[in-house]
Amino acid sequence: MSVTYRKLTDKELDVFIDMRINQLREEGAKEDIDLRPALKDYYQRHMADDTFVSWLAVDNEKIIGTSGMSIVEKPPYFGCPSGKIGLLSSMFTDKSYRRQGIARELLSRVVNEAKERGCGTVQITASDMGVLLYTNFGFTHNDNFMQYKL
Repeated sequence: MSVTYRKLTDKELDVFIDMRINQLREEGAKEDIDLRPALKDYYQRHMADDTFVSWLAVDNEKIIGTSGMSIVEKPPYFGCPSGKIGLLSSMFTDKSYRRQGIARELLSRVVNEAKERGCGTVQITASDMGVLLYTNFGFTHNDNFMQYKL
């Protein structure tokens, strides 16, 4: 096994989307629509305007791990004077490659991207499987997070 890391390009987008769908399935999401067209539209638009970045883990040209981060901006506040926030998504490693440090390396690369782009914080809604990874990396729980589903 010789894992290398590189940024996502349009060339790998269909495989990346398939892995995102597999991740959502694995997390127990209810699959009631074909999400592929919406995902493709989102990634193409936000890769083009540089508000989405993804690092891939690759073994012999096979994508075996993904990461993703959307850069969003909100009004600056004391804890984040730039107003820029990195929202993590698409953190996924092929089952046969787990527990080898790949997810941690991908996480490190997207967090470094956030720093380079001036983000004041990085956030994720973690799956049960991912909580230990993020906690060990230094993420903390925010007990004030709330959501209103439309």
